[in-house]
Amino acid sequence: MGYPYTGGGNKPVRVDAVLSDLLEEHGVADQVRRMNLLELWPRLVGEKVAEVTRARSVDDRTLIVEVRTSAWLMELNMMKGDFLACVNERMPETPMTRIVFVLAETG
Repeated sequence: MGYPYTGGGNKPVRVDAVLSDLLEEHGVADQVRRMNLLELWPRLVGEKVAEVTRARSVDDRTLIVEVRTSAWLMELNMMKGDFLACVNERMPETPMTRIVFVLAETG
């Protein structure tokens, strides 16, 4: 009897390959890849914007970004298309359809 995920033989298979297959099998691989945007955000937008924003979550193909002030919120909303293009250029295999900027809660 072979071991699970041995590729049909008795040789072990790399964990990352098994995980990748499981994510694909359950239909969540693209969403997991999109979650990388949360870490990539500061590098994609640059230091100035990264200081006043935080990529909070990914909901299907929508990136939710918190913004510190209403002035920045208005400014960033005017540049939303540029940010979306930048994100999709970096991750063309899992494109986003929207970026939603929200005012960060303070407290």
